Amino acid sequence: MLKLFFTLIVLALTLTAWLFGCSTIPQRSLSDHFDGKTFVNSPQEPANAGMWEINKRFILESSPGGEPIDAIPWQPVNWGQWAGLPVNDIHVMRLGHSSLMLKIAGETWLIDPVFSERTSPVQWAGPKRFHPIPFKMEDFPAVQGIVLSHDHYDHLDTATIKALQTKVQYFVAPLGVGARLQGMGVPKEKITELDWWQSAKLGNMTLTAAPAQHFSGRTLTDKNETLWASWSIKARAADKEQSVFYSGDSGYSPAFKTIGQRLGPFDLSLIETGAYDLMWRGIHMLPEESVQAHIDSQSKIMLPVHNGTFNLAFHAWQDPFERVSVAAKKQGVTLTTPIVGEPVSLLAPLPQKAWWVGLK
Repeated sequence: MLKLFFTLIVLALTLTAWLFGCSTIPQRSLSDHFDGKTFVNSPQEPANAGMWEINKRFILESSPGGEPIDAIPWQPVNWGQWAGLPVNDIHVMRLGHSSLMLKIAGETWLIDPVFSERTSPVQWAGPKRFHPIPFKMEDFPAVQGIVLSHDHYDHLDTATIKALQTKVQYFVAPLGVGARLQGMGVPKEKITELDWWQSAKLGNMTLTAAPAQHFSGRTLTDKNETLWASWSIKARAADKEQSVFYSGDSGYSPAFKTIGQRLGPFDLSLIETGAYDLMWRGIHMLPEESVQAHIDSQSKIMLPVHNGTFNLAFHAWQDPFERVSVAAKKQGVTLTTPIVGEPVSLLAPLPQKAWWVGLK
């Protein structure tokens, strides 16, 4: 019932935000997956349950184990250590949920940073994080850029963008999300918007937006007015290409195989593995599908994300880690499961401890 209460509050608040003009109106597009009013998935995703069915389930069904009782392990970011990591390797650090810090070809980029206490339009209601962010905001250094997958509150956080925008040179986002960023105070000249299969070279990085099977919107009336995307992130360092694939939020689809064929192979995949359910399988993968998406994308090492920070579904908080570990072992996939704040360097031994086992 508590989850339902928060859900209804957030829905009411997003409607209020629209009524009082707090949302920005995103740019329209002539994209081939834009129907003249909204963006659409291609191919169309499998049918998901309707909002009435989902809300009815919130009323009738509890979510046992959805939030941890024990403390989630994490470690503070060592900024000196991060600055000194070698250029000839790819380094990544989980900062919670799908928020990631990536060092590639010597440049630091952020992916979907959300550093607020709650993933919500307001900070007095909505899903609350299980663990603190692993740094003090005032200590956060300047970074080359931020890559955004879509405009949902657990991937695009107003307070975080406002706090970081003066420290960031580039913002890269799918079509329409630039208007959101401008509404948060980001200068237009810092923003690059891309459609699926479009690329931009910024700093040492070549970023390519790729398909994902999801949706967008920040109020009750703006569904799919902005695009959603997965991302290919590539650069050259020490005469070697370094490459990372980030799935964003997505249901499983043939697009992952196409991405692997057109943009792969990748050294590392950052694949959504959490907040799933059979009722909305078309827009969030099951863990076994996440492993298959990693394989399809022709990636070498898989780091599962979109888990362990917020209660956004009906499964127990440990389930994504358990299921993806079993599926990866069956498929012979190399999986790394760092704690929040723990740096991962691909040429060093990978963190593979099942840290969630034994926690309640």
